[in-house]
Amino acid sequence: MELITELLRRNAVHRTDEIALVEVNPEVRERAAAELPDWKEMSLAERDAHPGYRKTYTWRQFDDRANRCAHLLAAQGIQPGEKVAILMMNCIEWLPIYFGILRGGYIAVPMNFRYAAEEITYCLQLADCSAVFFGPEFVKRMDTLQGTVPDVRLQIFVGDEAERPKYALNYKRAAAHCLKNLPEVPLSLDDLAAIYFSSGTTGFPKAILHKHRALAFAAVVEQAHHGQGEEDVFLCIPPLYHTGAKMHWFGSLLSGSRGILLRGTKPEWILSTAAKEGATIVWLLVPWAQDILDAIDNGEVDLAKYDLSNWRLMHIGAQPVPPSLIKRWKRFFSNHAYDTNYGLSESIGPGCVHLGVENISKVGAIGVPGYGWECKIIDENGLPVKAGKVGELAVKGDGVMVEYYNDPAATEAVLHEGWLYTGDMACQDEDGFIWLVDRKKDVIITGGENLYPVQIEDYLRGNAAIRDVAVIGLADERLGEIAAAIVEVREGFTLTEAEAIAFCADLPRYKRPRKWIFAPIPRNATGKIEKPKLRSLYAGGSIVEKQISG
Repeated sequence: MELITELLRRNAVHRTDEIALVEVNPEVRERAAAELPDWKEMSLAERDAHPGYRKTYTWRQFDDRANRCAHLLAAQGIQPGEKVAILMMNCIEWLPIYFGILRGGYIAVPMNFRYAAEEITYCLQLADCSAVFFGPEFVKRMDTLQGTVPDVRLQIFVGDEAERPKYALNYKRAAAHCLKNLPEVPLSLDDLAAIYFSSGTTGFPKAILHKHRALAFAAVVEQAHHGQGEEDVFLCIPPLYHTGAKMHWFGSLLSGSRGILLRGTKPEWILSTAAKEGATIVWLLVPWAQDILDAIDNGEVDLAKYDLSNWRLMHIGAQPVPPSLIKRWKRFFSNHAYDTNYGLSESIGPGCVHLGVENISKVGAIGVPGYGWECKIIDENGLPVKAGKVGELAVKGDGVMVEYYNDPAATEAVLHEGWLYTGDMACQDEDGFIWLVDRKKDVIITGGENLYPVQIEDYLRGNAAIRDVAVIGLADERLGEIAAAIVEVREGFTLTEAEAIAFCADLPRYKRPRKWIFAPIPRNATGKIEKPKLRSLYAGGSIVEKQISG
């Protein structure tokens, strides 16, 4: 396996002036259409050339910018082995910065752009970060944490000078003065490369440490599964801080093919970008696929307007996929191959379990062991269970993490002789296909994002009218799951749904419960909330249980 930094270098040498990355921002174009009086008179080419709508980097430019980033960090006194965070929305600068961090021998620490200021502080401290790149969307959050993370001695602003806070370095200006030659920093597959964040049922993020070997392995696995060639065009919509989006794109890196970064998820934007850019592979989350189908059904989108003849593969990850969704999809896009992947940040994202495009008859299952991966389903003693029996899914391969950084107890709980115990409960059918049944942890996955019930419960307990509360996931056709709050009102108080919703105004929107149930909270003899009982009462079992039994 080659280092992913070497794959970039190889493409820069052999595909020098070919387009590597394209950023498309339809919101810029829509804003211009509303504000510019002569927009209707402009040609299509003039509209596409509007500043900020479409940006491109060749492989040489991508490589040069990665090198300049690495030299910038070195010039600012950051030493190889130190951790460098990325707190940015998807943009064309994101990947060159990520590769620059790796090139310089630093450890890249991508961060969730939904984090509140206190979560950013927590993660910077947990990962021992020395530097952070951040975009204009995060200035207010960064303002509030000044002086709270003393180990972060370098803050680099990626945006226009007019928006730059005084405490941060201007990235564009500083990098322009740095060398663009390859840094003389020796790297190997066994060097540490990146930290990604995940969480358990407590909701506190864990820092997941990976080697370069895991990143390189992800590229090999992705290409083995989806056969990216040099003519493919990968449309990337999910956030780049997430392992899923980036590791799927690694297959394009390996083949030297083009990647499109789309900023936005409206059905029209996805379809028009896929058409204009000639996308051949599109990775969607369940809500986005659902939105596209709904828009077609209700007449908001006319498929005849889009030339999608190049689109060969639609695949979905991050959450269980309803078979009914894929059945609907194939009605409109009968020529698309379909695939799904299962993975965790602890197993470097997608692909440790893989359905395979040839197995569409098994939609609903997460699949079979991915390329180069081993899987088993085990009981509470770590012993394999019989086919058809539910147990915990364990995986093994070069993509398994090194450890939970700074958390040996948590590491010991999930790593056993090279096997990663995923915490997901699953069973295997008679054909060897793995089906998720439930999560050992109580994490709720809504629209591909993890919600941590304890965090939401702790917030709601701040309401004086709430005696007790439990948050569970309820099945939802569009989002996979939604958070439902079961609330027990304190005696002598009243609380309406409208009041509960208003109380959550300061909670990030994606964390707010979407359903409210006012009822007693059952607890067992040790005082623990009986969430299985609540799920039985209100959720009616998991989607997968219904699929298997039906």
